[in-house]
Amino acid sequence: MGMDGKTVRVATDVGGTFTDLVYFENDPATGEQTIRFAKVDTTPPNFAQGVLNVIRKAEVDLARVDFLAHGTTVVINALTERRGVKTGLITTQGFRDVLEIARANRPDYFNLKWVKPAAFVPRYLRREITGRLHANGQERQALDLAQVAPIIEAFRADNVQAIAICLLHAYANPAHEQAVLNEVRRLWPHVSVVASHQITREWREYERSSTTVLSAYVQPIAARYLDDLATGLRDGGYKAPLYIMQSNCGIDSVEHARETPITMVESGPASGFWAAAELGRLIDEPNVLGLDIGGTTAKCALIRNGQVSIKTDYWIERDRINAGYPIMVPVVDLVEIGNGGGSVAWVDDFDKLHVGPHSAGAVPGPAAYGNGGTHITTTDANLMLGRINPEYFCGGNVTADMQAVLQGLNGLGQRLQLPADEIARGVVRLANDNMVNALKLVSLSRGHDPRELTLMAFGGGGALHAVALAQELGVQKVIVPRSASVFSAWGMTLSDLRRDLFINRFVETTSPAQLEQAQRFLDELTGAAREQFVAQAIAPQHVEVQVHCKLRYQNQEHSVEVLLGPHERIDAGWAVVEQRFHSLYEQHYTYNLQAPVEVIGFHLVAIAQIGKLAPQALPVTGRLVSEACKGRRRVDYAQEGIHEASLYDYALLEPMMTFYGPAIVEDAGTTVVVHPGNHVQVDRLGNLHILING
Repeated sequence: MGMDGKTVRVATDVGGTFTDLVYFENDPATGEQTIRFAKVDTTPPNFAQGVLNVIRKAEVDLARVDFLAHGTTVVINALTERRGVKTGLITTQGFRDVLEIARANRPDYFNLKWVKPAAFVPRYLRREITGRLHANGQERQALDLAQVAPIIEAFRADNVQAIAICLLHAYANPAHEQAVLNEVRRLWPHVSVVASHQITREWREYERSSTTVLSAYVQPIAARYLDDLATGLRDGGYKAPLYIMQSNCGIDSVEHARETPITMVESGPASGFWAAAELGRLIDEPNVLGLDIGGTTAKCALIRNGQVSIKTDYWIERDRINAGYPIMVPVVDLVEIGNGGGSVAWVDDFDKLHVGPHSAGAVPGPAAYGNGGTHITTTDANLMLGRINPEYFCGGNVTADMQAVLQGLNGLGQRLQLPADEIARGVVRLANDNMVNALKLVSLSRGHDPRELTLMAFGGGGALHAVALAQELGVQKVIVPRSASVFSAWGMTLSDLRRDLFINRFVETTSPAQLEQAQRFLDELTGAAREQFVAQAIAPQHVEVQVHCKLRYQNQEHSVEVLLGPHERIDAGWAVVEQRFHSLYEQHYTYNLQAPVEVIGFHLVAIAQIGKLAPQALPVTGRLVSEACKGRRRVDYAQEGIHEASLYDYALLEPMMTFYGPAIVEDAGTTVVVHPGNHVQVDRLGNLHILING
């Protein structure tokens, strides 16, 4: 708490296009809250600079800040742009080609010219070591540590900068990996090194190897980035702990994030969906379809009963042709597509129009930026159709270059022999189609009816497309949060410290002795999870541990997670847990089996509350809704034709106000497109509730 008794929380989020900041100040004496937002361009390759820029722009006095959380795309960008370091792998004898063999899961099955994507570590840098464990963790062959020295010598000669260690069955017993890790550190103290057991305790050899290699590959870059950031903040007067957003919707200490930075792989999107779940709890909307549209991508995730689903089946660079690379760390269960505000429209050799996945980024950006960008993007199409106001582009900071937009649209129009406005409609409709398919993957495809869900749209572009997507899916209500354009950063100010532990452990459920043993193992894990936070000076009563059992029918390949109640035990209450599994399985797969059920592992979630602030209701001054209206404009709603829409200034809208579409609500960071016949209500926190059928 600050010197004056006020609590100040700040969150910064580095995206592909913009770096956002949310400032949240609470005065316990008066109960007053101050919330400020700021946005600047992201500054690759020195991303920490953008964070310091946005802090300066928001005029934040770092010495007064009690809590600073930070989310970043630096890890995922380093992976997709191949900007990691030269990495070597040490693995069990006979397993050096696991990365190359991968899985037989390529989507483009009948393509005879298909070329397998290269492994992140070439074969000559993958080295084997003698020694082997059984699947139950017992030693089968002793480890030959003498082999480490020549491997290290060869790695030094090849200028390797990071080493990954992944030995067979280390999830069951990390002893061999720890011995190799210690030996590497002894022989080469300054090299960046990571072993699989530090990141994941789950089986599946290829996925574990891939995760360890990708973590080692980005580790030096992430460490340098976090060090630069911490130094910049300390020099600016920041004294409190620095927290880093993780992919599991929680934050963690910067020290822990530095050890295994791969857990930050989806940190920006995770905090957006966490914010959607938190906001849903505040406004009594527990079942939400979250949609985050940024400059580069659109992401969506399902929130059921106020809970975000976290899993470790996460792959990067998965597309129509390639299966991608697995990363076995706890990540929010999301679907991501290359369709954002900066997605480029292009025509293929058969004169067919496409949108994305390539993005114009922040530089040169969409044609409308006037930075020499010649490609038409989704943003340009929205400007052409009158959905975005050219006079108030990027909050009035940029004058939209409509000449460049027209030129680009006419260029595409000549190829397709269509007028510019038809091309713009086509671009918006194609972008919407791509997004609808992604939303179906997280809802319909998993047995959830979109008509029973509420669509919450955020990110700079979410509210532009939300109503059209809801109409297509049959969703009855769209919510646009007041802080939609900086929603991921806003979510970080509401986050708890969180760690997820996935651990494989096979249990025969027919044996009471094994169930008792498993319960003792769970008690130990739960205790250890609490201890980790107590070591960070957090009182035990502020730590909550949730336990999920990973269950499957006998001999199946994959499992379903079943949450245990706060005091539920698997030894005493097994029959109830088993019953819950049958119903969950049926919801996922439409049937269940009369077959024995197996426990194959556990997922523990340890959450430590660190005094997050709850946003308060906005004041009502008695202003009329007509005073928030700043005119009318012709807007092209594509399939619903052209209408005169009322224009509203979001900053002037107050709780309890209502109005009807066609309308456009303008905010510095986003534009809300309200279609004809929609009914809009402003709630107590200033969020917009758009009822699709009035």
